[in-house]
Amino acid sequence: MRLLKVATCNLNQWAMDFDTNLKNIKESIEQAKKAGAKLRIGPELEITGYGCEDHFLEEDTVKHAWECLTEILTGDWTDGILCSIGIPLIFENVRYNCQVFCMNRQILMIRPKMTLANDGNYRELRWFSAWTKKEELLDFELPPDVAEAISQGSVPFGYGYLKFSDVSVAAETCEELFTASPPRAELSHNGVEVFVNASGSHHQLRKLNVRIDAIKAATVTCGGVYMYANQQGCDGSRLYYDGCCCIAVNGDVVAQGSQFSLKDVEVLTALVDLDAVSSYRGSSSSFRQQASHNSSSVPYVKVPQKLCQKFKLGTCPTAPVEVKYHLPQEEIAFGPSCWLWDYLRRSGASGFLLPLSGGADSSSVAAIVGCMCQLVIKDIEKGDEQVKADALRIGQYKNGEFPNNSQEFAKRILYTVFMGSGNSSKATRSRAKRLSEEVGAHHVDVDIDNIFWAFLIVVQGLCGKLPRYKVFCIPKVDGGSNTENLGLQNIQARVRMVLAYMLSLFLPWMHNKSGFYLVLGSSNVDEALRGYLTKYDCSAADLNPIGSVSKQDLRSFLRWAAIHLNFPSLAEIEAAPPTAELEPIRSDYSQLDEVDMGMTYEELSVYGRLRKIFRCGPVAMYQYLCAKWKGSLSPSEVAEKVKHFFKYYAINRHKMTVLTPSYHAESYSPEDNRFDLRQFLYNSRWTYQFRKIDELAKEAETDDSQIENISSEDLVKDPDVKSTEGSGMGVVAVGAGNPSAGL
Repeated sequence: MRLLKVATCNLNQWAMDFDTNLKNIKESIEQAKKAGAKLRIGPELEITGYGCEDHFLEEDTVKHAWECLTEILTGDWTDGILCSIGIPLIFENVRYNCQVFCMNRQILMIRPKMTLANDGNYRELRWFSAWTKKEELLDFELPPDVAEAISQGSVPFGYGYLKFSDVSVAAETCEELFTASPPRAELSHNGVEVFVNASGSHHQLRKLNVRIDAIKAATVTCGGVYMYANQQGCDGSRLYYDGCCCIAVNGDVVAQGSQFSLKDVEVLTALVDLDAVSSYRGSSSSFRQQASHNSSSVPYVKVPQKLCQKFKLGTCPTAPVEVKYHLPQEEIAFGPSCWLWDYLRRSGASGFLLPLSGGADSSSVAAIVGCMCQLVIKDIEKGDEQVKADALRIGQYKNGEFPNNSQEFAKRILYTVFMGSGNSSKATRSRAKRLSEEVGAHHVDVDIDNIFWAFLIVVQGLCGKLPRYKVFCIPKVDGGSNTENLGLQNIQARVRMVLAYMLSLFLPWMHNKSGFYLVLGSSNVDEALRGYLTKYDCSAADLNPIGSVSKQDLRSFLRWAAIHLNFPSLAEIEAAPPTAELEPIRSDYSQLDEVDMGMTYEELSVYGRLRKIFRCGPVAMYQYLCAKWKGSLSPSEVAEKVKHFFKYYAINRHKMTVLTPSYHAESYSPEDNRFDLRQFLYNSRWTYQFRKIDELAKEAETDDSQIENISSEDLVKDPDVKSTEGSGMGVVAVGAGNPSAGL
């Protein structure tokens, strides 16, 4: 029995923070060696951090990466253990994303990435080239300083594998796990038994099963040991890398790391039986037949050393485990919580300020911050010294004090502010106060009417008259134009943004706290898609943890959090109809979001998925929905809904250019920084497209047989689930007879 102890890891790397990244790498190697591992794999580009983006184009970035790798090689970290370390480097004036295999203070081989991730949130072709030469390994001349330090002039570079005396090891990098013709298929027929995959994969709701299924399938078809490593945390952008390092053997997961964690370093080990791999392959008729037709020979580097340990009585390989998947509600709780904690501790801020309206969106953000505080306390109780040190610094504890419960910690790092006006209800004011007490935040109630009227006096002085709301129930009081009504609402919304930023400075000052507080936004992905937000209102903030989460998912999260996070007021908040409370409340009129938008949140999610995931323009969306909503809506009614959505999508697209940086969670996010690249100036009349829709609707009204039924299975899954997982699963709820209930 050939037994091999292997180690993979989740590392919380930070783009361009070489000191932190190097410290985490060293600690992970030390933990792996202490556990008896002979092979260690880390995340993709772990020395620099995955998210360096255009910093990869700087010579300094590559130079510093080599300096860090040299420090590892000149110490004792690689003594007796094979380490695969992710690094960017330049070969023949071209940049490559590489894994460097190191052992006993020498570099054995450099493996450049062959398939680059370049869709969704990924732009690797902007910085790197894909390696295409598979016939031979080339000589890579090490930089002079590196060569001198490790007494090694050159190293094999390219596609190949390491052939030890008792095991063969090869690499795949992130994207290569998902390609149609993966390297492992050919490598396995050349005798490679262990595959290591360094990844930089971000969290997206309901996405983890795609990754796990791919890892399991990789070793079902080819057999072997598959070791997957990933980053975990916010490395400086909108993405949260969600870890979940794992080890699979012959189709079974034998070890799985955490998906969400505050830890900087998590090492996962397993004892694997390589003879079981040989037996598995030998018993597979498909593998044997493919092997007999495989004539390609992959180049390799021969290493005259052994990695396997001797068999000892009572020593057993690691048994398979049941894969753990979080509920979507848990993903919304834990992912943004960990992202916020990383941002808070790395930004130098002293806490958060949240405009809390008592509605579903801002209450979701309050609950997420409360969840973050709970996670911090739990990790302190478990003995995590790094989390404790960060908490002591951020909370400004003195004289031996330290956080002992989540509410006490929240009191130090979270201000919630209810900025009410004459249009605010007692119910929302009360709900905001109760939730802040449950979370533990320092709550402030501010009346903005005086500020609001100060603006109106200026308007009256300039225009000679006061604008009025467009509410027709009391014509003598209200009955203003659309312009007046919109202007009055926007003044309130923008006053709140200015006030939030002012209070983020002066509230800590009032309590003699040093530092600054980050302002949190709380608009959801559906409102951004529709443009149902005021430019530079409270949607304008430093961070938004729910900006890529749908309203339907948030409501489900609120129901879950009321029980599992112990914030009971969330149940009442979830049950209340969404309202902006920017118009006067009358006995027979209350402003409601869905009435203002002219569409339901369920419909918005449908439109969003069809627009982004299914890549539907107006005409294609109309055709999809005619088929799906047949029997519930006439073709002309569907046409009006589709045109209404695209009209306001086009009018409001410019708002995406100033959208607050948001945690990326949803596959139909309209965020235009990198994920949803489209123009922001449209012909909102869509004259050609809308004319085609009207023609189709007219034809369909006269010939109902033209509309074919589309089964729910046709629309349930994203048809473009790519290897980077950037497009997500796109799971769509299926309604029953209600056109607003989903596809």
